[in-house]
Amino acid sequence: MFSKAYADRVARLRVSAGFVLVAAFAWFSRPTGQSLKLGLPVALIGLTLRAWAAGNLAKDSTLAMAGPYSLVRNPLYVGTLIAAAGFAMASASWPLALLFAVVFLLVYLPVIGLEEQHLRDIFPEFPAYAERVAALFPRFTVTPLTNRFQFALYKKNREYEAGLGFLAGAALLIVKSYLTV
Repeated sequence: MFSKAYADRVARLRVSAGFVLVAAFAWFSRPTGQSLKLGLPVALIGLTLRAWAAGNLAKDSTLAMAGPYSLVRNPLYVGTLIAAAGFAMASASWPLALLFAVVFLLVYLPVIGLEEQHLRDIFPEFPAYAERVAALFPRFTVTPLTNRFQFALYKKNREYEAGLGFLAGAALLIVKSYLTV
């Protein structure tokens, strides 16, 4: 779908794209009490999925197949997508929702392809795993493998940064909702 050269380029731009999204979010959001009540819980669900995934991920040492990885191969990205959808809802701005969707399609999907190729290269069991488990949308036919969440992995993967980002975004929206009343 995307060339490797394109995917490599956008992988390097992923962090910069995030800063552009944050600036757009800060500028264009028009939250209301109702939009916050609807969107922030959705964003929190996405953040929770990311935290669960991070606590089951030992990058490049073992193939993560337990916990949320038994439902989808990319639960961190699914969590990001859900959190972004929640923040778009909370912001009450359809242009922001559209911008988030475009960035996910043009930046994150190619990066997912690169990461999955990397996993194929280092884990011989990845192709069989990929046959059983969907990339982004759970099939719900897979029996989840149980694995204990490891807080040490959560910390090592620095997922607390996403939590801090959630708090900052929620605070910004709450303040803006009071300022625009």
